[in-house]
Amino acid sequence: MKVQNALTLAASAVLFTSANADITIDWVTIGNANNAADTADGDVNTTGTQMYGSVDHIYKIGKYEVTNAQYGAFLNAKGQSNTNGIYNSSMSSNGITQSGSSGTFSYSVTSGFENKPVVYVSWFDAARFSNWLGNGQGAGDTETGAYTLSNATSGIITVNVGATVYIPSEDEWYKAAYYNPATTTYTVFPNGQNTITTTDANYNNSVGSTTNVGTYSGDPSSYGTFDQGGNVGEWADGISGTSRVRRGGRFDNVESSLAAYTRGAGVPTSESNSLGFRVASVPEPTSIVLTILASCTILIRRKR
Repeated sequence: MKVQNALTLAASAVLFTSANADITIDWVTIGNANNAADTADGDVNTTGTQMYGSVDHIYKIGKYEVTNAQYGAFLNAKGQSNTNGIYNSSMSSNGITQSGSSGTFSYSVTSGFENKPVVYVSWFDAARFSNWLGNGQGAGDTETGAYTLSNATSGIITVNVGATVYIPSEDEWYKAAYYNPATTTYTVFPNGQNTITTTDANYNNSVGSTTNVGTYSGDPSSYGTFDQGGNVGEWADGISGTSRVRRGGRFDNVESSLAAYTRGAGVPTSESNSLGFRVASVPEPTSIVLTILASCTILIRRKR
């Protein structure tokens, strides 16, 4: 749970953009706080009913997966020595190349790959990117913020109370993908439907590689997020033993891997050509106030 209530959230939220900010995240606001969890089994990999999707607060989640262009800006800001391995040399064939020597490394994004999702990122890379965003980008610290990393590159580290930019929790990720606020029900696939085809999402090797984020117009979830099914699997801030949760399926997965009932996991150091992430955030204080006022207005009208 990121916050106890709206007032706590408003007090703890901070802007993460700055005058020197290089990138912008397109956010989708996920409202309908205190929604019920999915009553279906949300995990085919364990016995018993695992219910996900209940979130007791308003939050924002990236409309798209983090792209090569966005991660490239992060590398150029913080990757001069590639401390803690935030750059994987395999990225060079997937859109980001490294030049120079340690201490003066610089990075460039291959033409045509700017808007493809970044891959070969571990959970720790995603956490450092989140810290950097929350600390104002630019020279912002990667080791403190949503996660206290202290140069850790292994183990399980949990999100800090009051985090403002972070890897979405499993419930937050699941709700954004599968919950339909209009019907207060869940769908099987993250396109707002209980069926899906390769015209709706990038999976089953229909393309054979990643595509630009947001390519599939038939893909949006009920909230308006893209690529939560297919393209690349995504880190979620859930824990499964000594592993971290991955959701959403990949460009080379079969249909069932995109479904709500399929839950993957991997060691947090895992990196591959089909694994990326998106970020989440608490709303700015002004957004919270407007939401509260709108809710109060609705209640007053109902009483009348």
